[in-house]
Amino acid sequence: MTADREAAPPGAVPVRGTWPRGLMKAAAIVDGGKADLIEVPVPEPARGQVLVAPSVVGICGTDLELLHGTASYFRDGRATHPHVFGHEWVGRVVAVAAEGEGEQTLRVGDRVVGQTMISCGSCRACQRGRRNECARLRETGLYGQQGAAAQYIRVPAQTLTVVPAAVDDLAAALVEPAVTVLAGLDRVACSPGERVLVLGTGTIGLLAVQLARRLAGTVDVVGVDDAGLGAALRLGAEHAFRPGEAAPGTYDVVVEASGSPAALAEALQLADIGGRVAAIGVPTDPLPSVDAGELVLRGVSFTGVRHGLDFYERALRLFAEGVLTAKGMVARVFPIEEVTDAFHLLEHGRRAAPKVALALPPTA
Repeated sequence: MTADREAAPPGAVPVRGTWPRGLMKAAAIVDGGKADLIEVPVPEPARGQVLVAPSVVGICGTDLELLHGTASYFRDGRATHPHVFGHEWVGRVVAVAAEGEGEQTLRVGDRVVGQTMISCGSCRACQRGRRNECARLRETGLYGQQGAAAQYIRVPAQTLTVVPAAVDDLAAALVEPAVTVLAGLDRVACSPGERVLVLGTGTIGLLAVQLARRLAGTVDVVGVDDAGLGAALRLGAEHAFRPGEAAPGTYDVVVEASGSPAALAEALQLADIGGRVAAIGVPTDPLPSVDAGELVLRGVSFTGVRHGLDFYERALRLFAEGVLTAKGMVARVFPIEEVTDAFHLLEHGRRAAPKVALALPPTA
């Protein structure tokens, strides 16, 4: 592989590096609720695009929904089988379809993370600086954009952020969930001295515990299993509760990170007068009955957090500085050939850490 400009026939896209052709291996969701290795074409060069060889790909609850066919992307036709997943990832730049300003900042060999949400840049929301609300959004590994569980992924240059040397691949693969946590605590203006509670001890919950400890000074956690609660305490939580044990009306900021409808209803009750609730977990079922009048009279604010497109560089910096850590967050990394076992552990296995990941071998 070389950083020199690849020779191209007249009219072709000029490329820096070597852009491979042919077929590549990929892990995909196939019909019947199965994940398997398949072969798909390597994406062709296109202006403003970068070819990256992923090294680590995290899998999460959203990928389980894809596996079981319950994700809305399959129901509404945005995704079809076979579906190459993978929206939490890190990899190395293989080739760059050069010419634009953004592409010139990336070099062959750079280690990068990629944004999940790919905005169009021209719709009303994008023009107003609200890329999260893009009307023509594509999401890597979910719909409209091939995922990273493959030998190569082609993505727009402007969606990539270079990973500092101090951040290893496992930490970099956690940046995607971390940016949503950053966006959530930013939206509710979490500040020093506030009482913060996190509901959930999965990947997002444990990242929220770490960040809230930095921003507020102290944080409590609610979880349903001993391993998750133990991990939260090791990562900085002061008190650990089971559902229903934390005192209602106690917290200035409540982060709902579990996706449980019951937990979200409890979050609204745990907030103090004037408290703020950041909903990061995505419930798949309706909420239990909530006394809306009481929430209004107590002045509780509720914020749904879609993603954190503007926080990738900040998240990487926090990992580099040790504010956020991947230590104790990853249960196991499977080779991509064992994708079925990885999904089985994520869904059914007993594990001391929430995250399961896939590793891809270096490309030639």
